[in-house]
Amino acid sequence: MEITFTKMHGIGNDFILIDCIKQSALRDLRFEDLSKKLCHRRFGIGADQILLLYPSDAADFKMKIFNADGGEVEMCGNGIRCLAKYIWDRGLSKKNVLEIETLAGIIKPERAGDMVKVDMGEPIFEPEKIPVNLLPHPPLSKGGQGGVVDYPLKIKDREFKITCVSMGNPHAVIFLEEDVSNFPVSVYGPEIENHQIFPKRTNVEFVNVKGKTELSMRVWERGSGETMACGTGASAIGVAAMLKGLTDRKVTIHLLGGNLVIEWQTNKPVYMTGPAAEVFEGRICF
Repeated sequence: MEITFTKMHGIGNDFILIDCIKQSALRDLRFEDLSKKLCHRRFGIGADQILLLYPSDAADFKMKIFNADGGEVEMCGNGIRCLAKYIWDRGLSKKNVLEIETLAGIIKPERAGDMVKVDMGEPIFEPEKIPVNLLPHPPLSKGGQGGVVDYPLKIKDREFKITCVSMGNPHAVIFLEEDVSNFPVSVYGPEIENHQIFPKRTNVEFVNVKGKTELSMRVWERGSGETMACGTGASAIGVAAMLKGLTDRKVTIHLLGGNLVIEWQTNKPVYMTGPAAEVFEGRICF
């Protein structure tokens, strides 16, 4: 069988986008298995994730996402920007604001000049909905949300304080005093991802606060390992920093692959703005 694909990336977080509207015969394939082969950087095309474009009865389009390890995930912030760019560039929709069905609900990317701005929905703090098997802490401030905030988690030789947020998928945010650029993400990331308190595993973000409007992060993504960027992760750390009073309500997030802007007001959706790029088109037979 032959698959036509488009290789794309959002600030270095790279994807194999497969149009299952145009290639309807592919819709019933087992992408749990195929994603492992296609995402392999030596024996396949190479990517962090596969993005699948489907028709939708509930929205304009539907996006399905499979990690490099074959696991299907709920949402991907960088991925949905790339999907939106693909749709607009090929004239599949003339709407400036799209509605995309995902496992995390209906997500709304919109044109923002050369960038794509995404309504990521409201963050989730209830432990059972993230999910994380821990009791919530008291609210952070008067009128604030309760949740898992600065929970001490012992991993190997260190104790980390984790703050848990869901942006449609689970995140454990850790603020570091040491320089995140030298931090051994590959040592601690997989241990936290697979810790028993996370029944569906978790994405893990390691963060430096650079000021009231700037954060730097590295991310260990569930099922993909360390990646150059994570849109839901950037949203989660922005929310965590704002809840803790570390930053203003609009911040620039510095990731290995580039920058994202995150905006959030309490009881409102999180907005993420960033670029999306097409690298090449191709065909692969298997």
